Amino acid sequence: MSARLNMLGSPTAGTILKNLTAAGRAVSETGLPDTTRELVKIRASQINGCGFCTDMHTKEAAAAGETQLRLNLIAAWREATVFTDAERAALELTEQGTRIADTAGGVPDDVWARAARHYDEEQLVALVSLIALINAFNRLNVIVQQPAGDYQVGQFG
Repeated sequence: MSARLNMLGSPTAGTILKNLTAAGRAVSETGLPDTTRELVKIRASQINGCGFCTDMHTKEAAAAGETQLRLNLIAAWREATVFTDAERAALELTEQGTRIADTAGGVPDDVWARAARHYDEEQLVALVSLIALINAFNRLNVIVQQPAGDYQVGQFG
């Protein structure tokens, strides 16, 4: 299987990806924990069916020390006992922000309130921005059918 477009070979795509990546670096410079950032990226990627991003972020998380048990349970985080309350709030916000078109009115107030109990305003800005960014990356990869499975840790950074 090959992608419909060579996103890494296109000058226009290169500019777009460079800017999206720069926004991602800004998020990583906030106080939002690394583990939370990876969980968010994996969960949104699972929901969106982005194999490339799921492959990338599970491998990056594992290389950073995330356990296989927690990686295996991200999709079932509601029933899993291995996530902190803060991580659970971030995962819930990720699901609601990723499935925003599925409910009228966007993210419910109670979901926002749970996240706000665990994250300060700058961390919430980072979390919301990260959810938007990973959804953008997911959509790019799903639309062009970017193949998954061959990602090597550190390949893009």
